Amino acid sequence: MTFFPMMKSRRKALKEIGAITLGTSLLPSMAFSSHSENIRGKVVITGAHPDDPETGCGGTVLSLREQGYDIVLYYLTRGEAGINGKTHQEASYTRVKEAENACHILGAKARFFGQIDGETIVNNEWYKNVFMAIMREDPDLIITHWPIDAHKDHRACSILTYNAWLRVDRKPAFYYYEVMSGEQTQNFHPTDYSDITSFAETKRKACDMHESQYVNDWYDNTHGKMELFRGIEKGCERAEAFVRHSQSTVFVFNS
Repeated sequence: MTFFPMMKSRRKALKEIGAITLGTSLLPSMAFSSHSENIRGKVVITGAHPDDPETGCGGTVLSLREQGYDIVLYYLTRGEAGINGKTHQEASYTRVKEAENACHILGAKARFFGQIDGETIVNNEWYKNVFMAIMREDPDLIITHWPIDAHKDHRACSILTYNAWLRVDRKPAFYYYEVMSGEQTQNFHPTDYSDITSFAETKRKACDMHESQYVNDWYDNTHGKMELFRGIEKGCERAEAFVRHSQSTVFVFNS
């Protein structure tokens, strides 16, 4: 299948592809957001598994929600392979509920692209699927995984999201977040920071919703330390760090 040229407007492209079915994995309500008067803007954050966006930038989600942004967390998979001793169907049910509970705390919407944990695919079909889904959200800001990452699902999510951003004619701001830097995210040198000092406790509550992932066993020694270290760099108590694409407009996280 071919992609739409970038000179076409998103609305014209959507009219042409309106008859194409994306599949139930992409969930309903895919129409353009109207950015109503009480909504400051739209943010789309993609992650490979339930818990990735929450741990990587959950504090920033809370900050942006307080500022009036409408936020969607899009998960590439449902974490099907993430619970030992459970079938994919059983694990999927549990992890989707955990993601929905976490998003409820964060004030975000949980949506799923529909790939399979551990079996993620980067091909023309999925380039198109992710592009269509993100385009229809009409975001002002997109944040995704850093592409140099030890987990192949993270890399797949990153490149699919990056490709979607490249194809959108009116470019949203585009940033990368980190997860378990050193162990998973590597060669990550931040360009921007978000002060999450006042949101760290609520972020942790959202992350704790992922009980199947034993968050309490590893959070303090991974993301907890990252928040403190990024806070030192930022000049605050706790922060989350991002890398801005060189061709992206600048987004002010704490305004």
